[in-house]
Amino acid sequence: MSAPASLARVATTLVTGPGALAREAAILSQLHHDGADAESAAAPAGIILEGLAPGNSPLDTLSPHPHLARIAPGCLCCTGNLVLRVTLNRMLRQRPRQLFIGVARSEHLDQLRSWLQAEPYDQLLTLTPDLQA
Repeated sequence: MSAPASLARVATTLVTGPGALAREAAILSQLHHDGADAESAAAPAGIILEGLAPGNSPLDTLSPHPHLARIAPGCLCCTGNLVLRVTLNRMLRQRPRQLFIGVARSEHLDQLRSWLQAEPYDQLLTLTPDLQA
């Protein structure tokens, strides 16, 4: 899955924090800070969330609605690697303007970051500083 030279890399932020609700609120805050309301509906953000927030998600208030995918909690660089890879590939086909990956457990965050910087994702993603909820 190589990216044509004409496609820009997707700015990708790993989001960590004590719970799904806190991580989702941090993503919402970052999107508002970045001017998500001013962006066109043609290029919404992409969000991959590990786990479910209790009750309604703060992300439900976003307009345009982001491309949102939820995956079951588990170590994303170990047992959840295949699920993350499939979900990430599907998300990248939608060409989000920005991507957030909400991580439930941060023990292997360095390994996940290394995995995202290896082929083929090194040509598709640009990792930004992590966002701590």
